[in-house]
Parts: sequence; C-alpha cells; structure tokens
Amino acid sequence: MTTLTHGTDTLTRDALTVLQPGFVGTTAPDWLLRRIGEGLSSVGLFGRNIVGPEQLTALTAQLRAERDDVLVAIDEEGGDVTRLEVKQGSSFPGNYALGSVDDVELTRAVARELGRRLAQCGVDLNWAPSADVNSNAENPVIGVRSFGPDPDLVARHTVAYVDGLQGVGVAACTKHFPGHGDTNVDSHDALPRIDVDLATLHARELVPFRAAVAAGTKAVMSAHILLSALDPHRPATLSPQILTGLLRQELGFEGLIVTDGMEMQAVSATYGIERGSVLAIAAGADAICVGGGLCDEDTVLRLRDALVSAVRTGELPEERLADAAARVRALAAWTQAHRARGAGSASGAAVQEGTAPGADIGLVAARRALKVTRGEWPHTPMTSAPFVASFTPVANFAVGDETPWGIAAELERLLPGTETGSYDESSSVDAVLSAAGERRIVAVVRDLHRHPWMTEALDGLVAARPDTVVVEMGLNEAEPRGALHIATHGAARVCGRAAAEAVVGTGA
Repeated sequence: MTTLTHGTDTLTRDALTVLQPGFVGTTAPDWLLRRIGEGLSSVGLFGRNIVGPEQLTALTAQLRAERDDVLVAIDEEGGDVTRLEVKQGSSFPGNYALGSVDDVELTRAVARELGRRLAQCGVDLNWAPSADVNSNAENPVIGVRSFGPDPDLVARHTVAYVDGLQGVGVAACTKHFPGHGDTNVDSHDALPRIDVDLATLHARELVPFRAAVAAGTKAVMSAHILLSALDPHRPATLSPQILTGLLRQELGFEGLIVTDGMEMQAVSATYGIERGSVLAIAAGADAICVGGGLCDEDTVLRLRDALVSAVRTGELPEERLADAAARVRALAAWTQAHRARGAGSASGAAVQEGTAPGADIGLVAARRALKVTRGEWPHTPMTSAPFVASFTPVANFAVGDETPWGIAAELERLLPGTETGSYDESSSVDAVLSAAGERRIVAVVRDLHRHPWMTEALDGLVAARPDTVVVEMGLNEAEPRGALHIATHGAARVCGRAAAEAVVGTGA
C-alpha cells in the first residue's frame, strides 16, 4: 500500500482530497493510482467502468492497494439509473415503483440488498437516493427517479432508503438538494429555475431533505438549479446561502456535501469547471464530482491547481478547503471501519420474508408495483408469441442510452418467437400494423403524457387493434388505454419481467 507522497504539500493534498473524478476503463489507469498516492481520496465509477461483480471487486481492490481508505463512489439508483447492470438493466425497481407501493419496509429491504451488493464489490458511497419531490409531471430528468409528488411520501421512503444503504456500510448521498422536482429543464443541458416562494420550498422541496438529515444521511448532493427565493444569482451548488446558510446552519447537516457533476452545462457553460469548483467549495461544498463526461488526468490537475491558486490569491479561505478535506476523510474513515467489520457481506437482518441477502427482493418489489387496468375490450392472457411495439423517446442523460428497457426480452423468454420493433415520432401506425401482421400487439411506452406523437400513435394503434396491450414504463399520468393497461412505474429489467408475467397471465 502506497503512503502519501512526502513531497506533496498539505494544500495540494487537500485540493486533491476534495475531488471525486471518474476515469475511463475497467482497470485503474496509472495516473489515477499515482494521484491517489498523492492525496486523491475519492473515485467515481460509471457504467463504462463496470463489466460484472468480479471485475468490479478487482477494480476496487486495485484502488485500495494504493490507499485502503479511498472512497469509491457510484451513481447506482436502481431502476432506470443503473451502473452495476448498465448493459442488462437493473435487478431493482427504482424510486417511483417503491413509492407507488408505499411500504417503507420494502424500500428499506431493496436499499439494503442493493447496498449489500455494492459493499461486496468494494463500493462504499452511493450517489443515491433521489429525494426530489416530482411535483412537475413534465420534468424531463427526474420523473421515475423520484418516489413521487407527495413530500411526506418522498420523505419516509428517503429515510428508509438511507437506512437500508447505511445499515450495510454504504454511505448514502441524498440528492439533489434543495430539490430538482419542479423543473422542466435538464441541468445536464442548461440551468433550470424554480420560482416559487419560501413557504412552498419549505413545505415541499425541503421536507425529504430535513428527514434525511435527521436520519443521519452521510452525504448530500447539491443541485445545479437556481431557486430565486433562496439565491437569485447563483445555482444551489455555488450558493453560500443554500449550502452553508440553509443546509449547514438551518438544517444542521454535518456530513459531506457533494456537488452534482461539475461538467454539466448548468454550471460549466457559465462558470467553467475550474471556477465553478472554486465557487462550490467556497460556498460550502466539500467534494467536487466530475467525471460523467470528463474523466482524464488533465481535468484532475486543472481542478487541483485552480483550488490551490484560489487559496493563494485569497479567493478561497485555506481553512474552508481544509474543512472540506477533513469531511471527506471523516466519511472515508466511517466506510473503512464498516469494511473492516465486513458490514456488507451478510449483515442487516431481514425485516420480512424474502429480504435476506441474495433473495430476489427486486423482483418481489417490481411485481408489487404493477398496476393493471382492464379496458372495455375483453382481454385473454397471451399464449402465442406477440409483436412488441416499443415507442422510444430520447433518453435523458442520467439514464443514458446504454441500458436496455422494455419487455420484449422477457416476453421472448416466456413466449419464444416474440418479435419487436422500435418506433419514434417519424413512424406511422401502418408501419406497426404491417410489422405485427396477425400477431397480437403489446405497445410499450414511456412517459406517454409528455409526448404528443406517442399519444397519437398509440391511440391510432388501439383504434385499429382494440385487443392491444399497453405497457407504460414511465410516469403513469396518462389515461389507461388498451384491452389491458399495465403500469410498471419504471423501466428496470425486473419491471419488464413483472409486466411480461402479467401479459401472459402468470403474474399476480
């Protein structure tokens, strides 16, 4: 194990300590190992870094061969946003499905099993759960990543999720503070605004975060959003009023404040990542997440040097940087202690049947989350291979387009010979009907209420073929259509399996 390089001064080590960079590859590059030896305390993992559990375990072991207290972070929400199973789809339904069931013990059990799998692979900081109250059904980036539109429901499930993760030694990072739910812009692309009064923010957005802080969440992730009632000039990530005044002083949070990805356009397009990072630390953030899109040594060195320079010019108080670095090290020590005790291996007693380590709790939850509505046209379970028409919207950046979704693969397993076609706003109903031929049609949609082209195509399809089965895998906001309407409340692989079981009549 490498010790910190003696030639690295305290200021430079602190600047490296507050960075959480990503990298390219399924093994750690030499530059990353070298910087860990010099003081880099955290590494962020994404889908591009993961092939499977054995490879991931080897990767985290490689990182900890340099320093055994390095924090290994991941963006693993389960549901639509998965990095562990980026090529297969998640074994766990996401927040919207769990919120629709509204059983906090189920949510806790799902988070515990997800955390156990992360801990077994050596991952100890999860940038989850999303505590956003999805009060705007047109939100293009949160949606099914939220437990729902009710603040109290979101709060109790956020607490259960935090408990589940941290009970097996994986630090939760509750996001996106102070709440990304009432936005109609994706902060990956531009700066969203929320223009509501303080009373609304306290009664809605902040309710889950207060609960998460009270429950002991180890970390909170800031949002790149402008909340004019709190700070009319700077997004939350760069706002002393929001990070220090509201989160630290008013809510009493003492843990680690992590920024959302600094390369996201909501910050980088206006401030650049170097100045944005300096402003974030000055505002009260402790860790700079960067690496969803920027993931090389040059980025790390630029950010390190920008922080060092800001201290030397007086723009960033040295004690603020030292305090941020100390909070990173404190969380690293907490996770290291849990690893030493083997917390993630098999601990966390099951709270109900079917939630013991290794149990298929994700599928159990996905089945419970289904909402099946029968239409006026008689429906009989399918016994022969259907045609699956998937109406595919553009994926948001957080979800990405690598992760498969839908139910075709699961239907093929149950009904061999199932065929599928993917359709977008340029496709016609006639094209679907021609491809389907005499086979029954299963139409799969995602956020039907947000896409007029999808609604028009689906209505035309159901009019032509009233026995069509409709599967909604996004927000269940539109009126049910079809002979059978199945709302999965998310597009995870297990949601697709539960829906396929319902189509063929083997589900609940």
